[in-house]
Amino acid sequence: MSMPGPWTGCAALVTGASSGIGEELAVKLVQGGARIAISARRQAELERVAQRCRAAVPGAAVHIIVADVSDRGQAEGIVTEAAQRLGRIDLLVNNAGQGMWGRADAMQDLSVYETMLRVNYLSVVWITLAALPHLKASRGRIAGVGSLSGKIGVPLRSGYGAAKHAMTGFLDSLRIELREAGVSVTMIHPGFVTTGSQARNLGADGKLLGQMPLKVGAGLSAADCASMLLDAAHARRRDVFPGWRAKLALWLRLVAPGLVDSMTARAIHGKR
Repeated sequence: MSMPGPWTGCAALVTGASSGIGEELAVKLVQGGARIAISARRQAELERVAQRCRAAVPGAAVHIIVADVSDRGQAEGIVTEAAQRLGRIDLLVNNAGQGMWGRADAMQDLSVYETMLRVNYLSVVWITLAALPHLKASRGRIAGVGSLSGKIGVPLRSGYGAAKHAMTGFLDSLRIELREAGVSVTMIHPGFVTTGSQARNLGADGKLLGQMPLKVGAGLSAADCASMLLDAAHARRRDVFPGWRAKLALWLRLVAPGLVDSMTARAIHGKR
């Protein structure tokens, strides 16, 4: 008989679960004993992730919800369907996201900025508020995948960084409001994560890039990012900043912001 895992009895909803961090979150949650609902736009990829989960834990309860979080009705529908299938929601992981690369003064299609806001920020608002009655009833947990670019300006990522700034501000405020309800809010703020999905970032013309525009070094693995977030969410910790470089950059930004700007510019432009 297997020992109970840290998430035994937990009913979890994970958005953006068709690849990368979301896929790893799904696998680690079922390995920890959770019943999960996973959502994304790509049904075939969700089915692949569900099969991987069931291969890791035979008989794992994995429910697929195909939806586009950039549409408010579909986003709120994810919560309704997840609650129906799981019976409750104890953990909400806001992971769905969309990236972009391009200088602000070279953007040809400004709808990219609207896409950044709808996917990375507004979807978090819609889904989280729809899930709040369930999370209050279970005194549950909210987890969010932010970005270091939501704390520190990063060249070529103005739309993405702005949306992650908004997401962070929303969840930071919500954390305080939910304190008496017993609902915790945890965020991870990674730098570059090797998710394999960077080619699906939007370019200045509003189209998918198809490949990374920059050569970047080895970043945090999607599996490690998922583990860090789940460990922190289980302990109801506030924030996770992976790696000493992120912590140093945040400290330097307080005492020498110009230096951080120069370092960030070199880090991006030096890898073209």
